Amino acid sequence: MRVAIVTESFVPQVNGVSNTVRHIVRELGAAGHDPLVIAPGPGPLEHDGVPVVRVRSVGLPGYRSFPIGLPDAAVRRSLADFRPDVVHLASPIALGATGIRAARRLGIPTVAVYQTDIQGFARQYGIRADAVLDRWIGHLHRRVDRTLVPSSCSLAQLTALGVPDLHLWRRGITLDLFRPERRDRDLAARWTGGHAITVGYVGRLAHEKQVHRLGVLAQLSGVQLVVIGDGPARAELERRLPGAIFTGMLQGDELATAFATLDVFVHTGDAETFCQTIQEAQASGVAVVAPASGGPLDLVESGETGLLFDPTDLGSLWSAVALLRDSGRVRHELAHRAELAVAGRSWARVVDELVDRHYGAVLAPATAAA
Repeated sequence: MRVAIVTESFVPQVNGVSNTVRHIVRELGAAGHDPLVIAPGPGPLEHDGVPVVRVRSVGLPGYRSFPIGLPDAAVRRSLADFRPDVVHLASPIALGATGIRAARRLGIPTVAVYQTDIQGFARQYGIRADAVLDRWIGHLHRRVDRTLVPSSCSLAQLTALGVPDLHLWRRGITLDLFRPERRDRDLAARWTGGHAITVGYVGRLAHEKQVHRLGVLAQLSGVQLVVIGDGPARAELERRLPGAIFTGMLQGDELATAFATLDVFVHTGDAETFCQTIQEAQASGVAVVAPASGGPLDLVESGETGLLFDPTDLGSLWSAVALLRDSGRVRHELAHRAELAVAGRSWARVVDELVDRHYGAVLAPATAAA
């Protein structure tokens, strides 16, 4: 199958959309399919042997390192030349609108993946345009043949916008990378001196991630904060969390080792449509604390596979981490049950579902319905 992926973000950008597309491209190629990526530039023109078409872009105001794709005739030319069986639209917002228009004109079936809470993102940068953005997101997803959503919360959100043919499709995990055996006792000792537990955040350091909420834990005795990642808010966070260890961005084995060496993983943002790092922490055998909002509600059963806190009451975050600090047994039980819950979520399995169930449905809807 020939699959053209029009994405709002791709390498060298490091974020949920870019990482998901990277895994999809790899698994499509491994299964014998023929993918093409169309993405905002600049960046490499090939990834894992797959061609990448770069289109015009402009830096996002207030976040110049994040390129936003502009309308570009190269999108339609590339689709016409490649002649895909299906166009996959990764988190369509700007470039995705051009991809939808081109695919419709060329008569190519479309599958869109909703992945970014653009309204929540905009609010964190002082832009209050929820109604306008709701109309735009609804408009885009009503124009595609099928929309995939990552969580029950996203399903309800797009249903309210009148988007038809919605289906849950969750992310995979690199299970051979993220696993408890990666825990490094020497690294843990260097972080804490053997006198505390490590409580960490992993992800992009940007305002919409609300990482500053870790500040409520800064005075919690017996806790060493570890912040893994990089982004435009790093300097501000280093000032606000002077006792925290900032590792910078880690990847591959180094990231997996750091993940598994945490005792508690805390996700701070409440505008997540899914939250991939929660899954990766669970696969790494780490107890999770997450906000009772959005995507984490599907990933964490509070008291069973992690703990949820009220993002409007940071005292509940303090209490959850204090409980885990005081009880290694609770940490272990939550982490163990969560690890079992995610054990089968490989990227290969998730992309097989994407191809067989969702691409297949838009190619042959009558057959799929039967």
